[in-house]
Amino acid sequence: MQRLLEIIMFLKTSAVSGLYRIIPVVIGIIGVVVFCPSFIEKGGCTMKKSSDSGVIQLPKAKTNSPTALEQALNDRRSVRHYTDSPLALEAIGQLLWAAQGVTNSRGFRTAPSAGALYPLEIYAVIGDSKKITPGIYHYLPKSHRLKRIKAGDHRKAICKAGLSQSAICNAPVSLVITGLFERTTGKYGKRGIQYVFMEAGHAAQNVLLQAVTLNLGAVPMGAFDNDAVSRILELSETEHPLYILCIGHPEAN
Repeated sequence: MQRLLEIIMFLKTSAVSGLYRIIPVVIGIIGVVVFCPSFIEKGGCTMKKSSDSGVIQLPKAKTNSPTALEQALNDRRSVRHYTDSPLALEAIGQLLWAAQGVTNSRGFRTAPSAGALYPLEIYAVIGDSKKITPGIYHYLPKSHRLKRIKAGDHRKAICKAGLSQSAICNAPVSLVITGLFERTTGKYGKRGIQYVFMEAGHAAQNVLLQAVTLNLGAVPMGAFDNDAVSRILELSETEHPLYILCIGHPEAN
Protein backbone atom coordinates (compact mmCIF):
# COMPACT_ATOMS: atom_id res chain seq x y z
CA MET A 1 0.00 0.00 0.00
CA GLN A 2 2.87 2.41 0.83
CA ARG A 3 4.35 1.77 -2.60
CA LEU A 4 1.02 2.54 -4.23
CA LEU A 5 0.82 5.89 -2.38
CA GLU A 6 4.34 6.75 -3.51
CA ILE A 7 3.38 6.07 -7.13
CA ILE A 8 0.31 8.30 -6.83
CA MET A 9 2.32 11.16 -5.26
CA PHE A 10 4.89 10.91 -8.04
CA LEU A 11 2.19 11.17 -10.67
CA LYS A 12 0.65 14.19 -8.93
CA THR A 13 3.91 16.09 -8.74
CA SER A 14 5.32 15.09 -12.12
CA ALA A 15 5.95 17.89 -14.61
CA VAL A 16 5.09 15.62 -17.52
CA SER A 17 1.95 17.02 -19.12
CA GLY A 18 -1.12 14.84 -18.71
CA LEU A 19 0.64 12.19 -16.61
CA TYR A 20 -1.72 12.73 -13.70
CA ARG A 21 -4.59 11.52 -15.85
CA ILE A 22 -3.33 7.96 -15.89
CA ILE A 23 -3.73 7.54 -12.11
CA PRO A 24 -7.13 5.81 -12.47
CA VAL A 25 -5.62 3.43 -15.02
CA VAL A 26 -2.76 2.53 -12.69
CA ILE A 27 -5.15 1.94 -9.79
CA GLY A 28 -7.38 -0.20 -12.03
CA ILE A 29 -4.49 -2.40 -13.15
CA ILE A 30 -3.31 -2.87 -9.56
CA GLY A 31 -6.85 -3.73 -8.52
CA VAL A 32 -7.15 -6.44 -11.16
CA VAL A 33 -3.85 -8.04 -10.15
CA VAL A 34 -4.68 -7.93 -6.42
CA PHE A 35 -8.32 -9.00 -6.52
CA CYS A 36 -8.27 -11.28 -9.56
CA PRO A 37 -4.86 -12.99 -9.73
CA SER A 38 -6.27 -15.50 -12.23
CA PHE A 39 -6.50 -12.71 -14.84
CA ILE A 40 -2.92 -13.21 -16.02
CA GLU A 41 -3.09 -17.00 -15.87
CA LYS A 42 -6.47 -17.43 -17.56
CA GLY A 43 -6.57 -14.40 -19.81
CA GLY A 44 -9.73 -13.27 -18.05
CA CYS A 45 -11.39 -13.00 -14.67
CA THR A 46 -14.34 -15.24 -13.85
CA MET A 47 -14.69 -13.75 -10.36
CA LYS A 48 -14.86 -16.98 -8.43
CA LYS A 49 -15.53 -16.90 -4.72
CA SER A 50 -12.48 -16.21 -2.64
CA SER A 51 -10.73 -19.20 -1.10
CA ASP A 52 -7.91 -19.86 1.33
CA SER A 53 -6.91 -22.92 -0.70
CA GLY A 54 -3.35 -23.51 -1.73
CA VAL A 55 -1.68 -24.11 -5.04
CA ILE A 56 -0.08 -27.44 -5.94
CA GLN A 57 2.83 -27.57 -8.33
CA LEU A 58 2.37 -30.64 -10.50
CA PRO A 59 5.31 -32.83 -11.56
CA LYS A 60 6.74 -32.06 -14.96
CA ALA A 61 4.79 -33.89 -17.65
CA LYS A 62 6.50 -36.68 -19.56
CA THR A 63 6.72 -36.51 -23.33
CA ASN A 64 7.56 -40.15 -23.96
CA SER A 65 5.92 -43.44 -23.10
CA PRO A 66 6.46 -47.16 -23.64
CA THR A 67 2.99 -47.23 -25.22
CA ALA A 68 2.88 -46.29 -28.90
CA LEU A 69 0.12 -43.95 -30.07
CA GLU A 70 -1.23 -46.67 -32.32
CA GLN A 71 -1.40 -49.06 -29.38
CA ALA A 72 -3.24 -46.50 -27.26
CA LEU A 73 -5.75 -45.95 -30.06
CA ASN A 74 -6.27 -49.69 -30.36
CA ASP A 75 -6.63 -50.28 -26.60
CA ARG A 76 -8.87 -47.34 -25.70
CA ARG A 77 -12.20 -48.41 -24.28
CA SER A 78 -14.84 -46.75 -22.12
CA VAL A 79 -14.14 -48.05 -18.61
CA ARG A 80 -16.83 -47.44 -16.00
CA HIS A 81 -15.74 -49.64 -13.08
CA TYR A 82 -12.73 -48.84 -10.91
CA THR A 83 -10.85 -50.26 -7.94
CA ASP A 84 -10.46 -48.38 -4.66
CA SER A 85 -6.84 -47.48 -5.50
CA PRO A 86 -6.17 -43.72 -5.48
CA LEU A 87 -4.51 -41.90 -8.36
CA ALA A 88 -0.93 -40.75 -8.01
CA LEU A 89 -0.11 -37.05 -8.23
CA GLU A 90 2.07 -37.77 -11.27
CA ALA A 91 -0.84 -39.43 -13.09
CA ILE A 92 -3.22 -36.56 -12.35
CA GLY A 93 -0.67 -34.05 -13.59
CA GLN A 94 -0.06 -36.03 -16.76
CA LEU A 95 -3.79 -36.26 -17.52
CA LEU A 96 -4.27 -32.53 -17.02
CA TRP A 97 -1.28 -31.79 -19.23
CA ALA A 98 -2.76 -34.03 -21.92
CA ALA A 99 -5.96 -32.00 -21.79
CA GLN A 100 -4.57 -28.46 -21.95
CA GLY A 101 -0.86 -28.48 -21.18
CA VAL A 102 1.37 -25.79 -22.64
CA THR A 103 3.86 -27.29 -25.09
CA ASN A 104 6.03 -24.41 -26.30
CA SER A 105 7.19 -20.90 -25.50
CA ARG A 106 4.44 -19.32 -27.62
CA GLY A 107 1.78 -20.80 -25.37
CA PHE A 108 0.46 -23.44 -27.74
CA ARG A 109 -1.17 -26.40 -26.03
CA THR A 110 -1.62 -30.14 -26.41
CA ALA A 111 -5.07 -29.68 -28.00
CA PRO A 112 -5.66 -27.41 -31.03
CA SER A 113 -7.69 -24.24 -30.58
CA ALA A 114 -9.26 -21.96 -33.19
CA GLY A 115 -7.15 -18.82 -33.32
CA ALA A 116 -5.15 -20.12 -30.32
CA LEU A 117 -7.81 -18.51 -28.11
CA TYR A 118 -8.13 -21.47 -25.71
CA PRO A 119 -11.69 -21.16 -24.38
CA LEU A 120 -11.49 -24.33 -22.28
CA GLU A 121 -10.91 -24.63 -18.55
CA ILE A 122 -10.25 -27.89 -16.72
CA TYR A 123 -11.38 -28.76 -13.19
CA ALA A 124 -10.39 -31.85 -11.22
CA VAL A 125 -12.90 -33.27 -8.76
CA ILE A 126 -10.57 -35.28 -6.54
CA GLY A 127 -11.88 -37.68 -3.95
CA ASP A 128 -9.00 -40.10 -3.57
CA SER A 129 -5.38 -39.32 -4.39
CA LYS A 130 -2.09 -40.29 -2.80
CA LYS A 131 -0.77 -36.76 -2.37
CA ILE A 132 -3.72 -34.39 -2.91
CA THR A 133 -6.39 -33.76 -0.30
CA PRO A 134 -9.99 -34.14 -1.51
CA GLY A 135 -11.44 -31.09 -3.18
CA ILE A 136 -12.27 -29.37 -6.44
CA TYR A 137 -9.23 -27.98 -8.19
CA HIS A 138 -8.76 -25.65 -11.16
CA TYR A 139 -5.93 -26.45 -13.57
CA LEU A 140 -3.59 -23.57 -14.43
CA PRO A 141 -1.93 -24.60 -17.71
CA LYS A 142 0.72 -21.88 -17.95
CA SER A 143 2.30 -22.84 -14.64
CA HIS A 144 1.17 -26.50 -14.67
CA ARG A 145 -0.42 -26.13 -11.25
CA LEU A 146 -3.64 -26.98 -9.48
CA LYS A 147 -5.47 -24.42 -7.39
CA ARG A 148 -8.04 -25.67 -4.93
CA ILE A 149 -11.33 -23.79 -5.17
CA LYS A 150 -13.36 -25.98 -2.78
CA ALA A 151 -12.21 -28.33 -0.04
CA GLY A 152 -13.78 -31.69 0.73
CA ASP A 153 -14.96 -34.71 -1.22
CA HIS A 154 -17.60 -33.51 -3.70
CA ARG A 155 -17.94 -36.73 -5.68
CA LYS A 156 -21.45 -37.43 -4.39
CA ALA A 157 -22.59 -33.99 -5.49
CA ILE A 158 -21.04 -34.38 -8.94
CA CYS A 159 -22.52 -37.89 -9.16
CA LYS A 160 -26.00 -36.55 -8.44
CA ALA A 161 -25.50 -33.79 -11.01
CA GLY A 162 -24.37 -36.50 -13.42
CA LEU A 163 -27.72 -38.30 -13.13
CA SER A 164 -26.24 -40.76 -10.60
CA GLN A 165 -24.16 -42.58 -13.20
CA SER A 166 -22.00 -45.13 -11.37
CA ALA A 167 -18.74 -44.15 -13.08
CA ILE A 168 -19.01 -40.58 -11.79
CA CYS A 169 -19.92 -41.83 -8.32
CA ASN A 170 -17.03 -44.29 -8.05
CA ALA A 171 -14.14 -42.69 -9.92
CA PRO A 172 -11.37 -41.41 -7.63
CA VAL A 173 -10.94 -38.44 -9.99
CA SER A 174 -13.23 -36.80 -12.52
CA LEU A 175 -12.14 -34.02 -14.83
CA VAL A 176 -14.72 -31.43 -15.86
CA ILE A 177 -14.10 -29.52 -19.08
CA THR A 178 -15.80 -26.13 -19.22
CA GLY A 179 -15.95 -23.47 -21.92
CA LEU A 180 -15.84 -19.68 -21.95
CA PHE A 181 -17.50 -19.18 -25.32
CA GLU A 182 -16.89 -15.43 -25.50
CA ARG A 183 -13.16 -16.01 -25.86
CA THR A 184 -13.84 -17.58 -29.26
CA THR A 185 -17.08 -15.93 -30.39
CA GLY A 186 -15.46 -12.53 -29.93
CA LYS A 187 -13.40 -13.31 -33.02
CA TYR A 188 -15.48 -15.86 -34.92
CA GLY A 189 -19.04 -14.88 -34.03
CA LYS A 190 -21.66 -17.63 -33.83
CA ARG A 191 -19.35 -20.05 -35.62
CA GLY A 192 -17.12 -19.87 -32.56
CA ILE A 193 -19.74 -21.78 -30.54
CA GLN A 194 -19.12 -24.82 -32.74
CA TYR A 195 -15.36 -24.42 -32.38
CA VAL A 196 -15.57 -24.55 -28.57
CA PHE A 197 -17.48 -27.84 -28.64
CA MET A 198 -14.92 -29.23 -31.10
CA GLU A 199 -12.09 -28.27 -28.78
CA ALA A 200 -13.73 -30.02 -25.84
CA GLY A 201 -13.67 -33.19 -27.95
CA HIS A 202 -10.00 -32.71 -28.81
CA ALA A 203 -9.06 -32.29 -25.13
CA ALA A 204 -11.21 -35.22 -24.02
CA GLN A 205 -9.65 -37.63 -26.54
CA ASN A 206 -6.20 -36.55 -25.40
CA VAL A 207 -7.12 -37.48 -21.83
CA LEU A 208 -8.63 -40.81 -22.83
CA LEU A 209 -5.53 -41.82 -24.77
CA GLN A 210 -3.24 -40.61 -22.01
CA ALA A 211 -5.18 -42.74 -19.55
CA VAL A 212 -4.38 -45.82 -21.65
CA THR A 213 -0.65 -45.09 -21.49
CA LEU A 214 -0.93 -44.81 -17.68
CA ASN A 215 -2.80 -48.14 -17.42
CA LEU A 216 -5.88 -46.31 -16.21
CA GLY A 217 -9.50 -46.63 -17.24
CA ALA A 218 -11.60 -43.66 -18.30
CA VAL A 219 -14.98 -42.82 -19.76
CA PRO A 220 -16.41 -39.52 -21.09
CA MET A 221 -19.84 -38.44 -19.82
CA GLY A 222 -22.10 -35.97 -21.59
CA ALA A 223 -25.31 -36.57 -19.65
CA PHE A 224 -25.46 -34.24 -16.65
CA ASP A 225 -27.38 -31.31 -15.20
CA ASN A 226 -25.53 -28.23 -16.48
CA ASP A 227 -26.88 -25.91 -13.80
CA ALA A 228 -26.05 -28.32 -10.98
CA VAL A 229 -22.47 -28.82 -12.19
CA SER A 230 -22.07 -25.05 -12.56
CA ARG A 231 -23.19 -24.53 -8.97
CA ILE A 232 -20.84 -27.17 -7.62
CA LEU A 233 -17.86 -25.70 -9.48
CA GLU A 234 -19.01 -22.15 -8.68
CA LEU A 235 -18.76 -21.14 -12.34
CA SER A 236 -19.53 -17.65 -13.54
CA GLU A 237 -22.54 -17.02 -15.77
CA THR A 238 -20.29 -16.98 -18.84
CA GLU A 239 -18.60 -20.34 -18.14
CA HIS A 240 -20.39 -23.56 -19.06
CA PRO A 241 -19.68 -27.26 -18.32
CA LEU A 242 -19.18 -29.33 -21.47
CA TYR A 243 -17.82 -32.73 -20.52
CA ILE A 244 -17.08 -34.97 -17.52
CA LEU A 245 -14.25 -37.50 -17.74
CA CYS A 246 -14.17 -40.22 -15.08
CA ILE A 247 -10.77 -41.80 -14.40
CA GLY A 248 -9.50 -44.58 -12.17
CA HIS A 249 -7.70 -47.90 -11.98
CA PRO A 250 -9.84 -50.37 -13.91
CA GLU A 251 -11.35 -53.38 -12.21
CA ALA A 252 -10.12 -56.72 -13.49
CA ASN A 253 -12.44 -58.26 -16.06
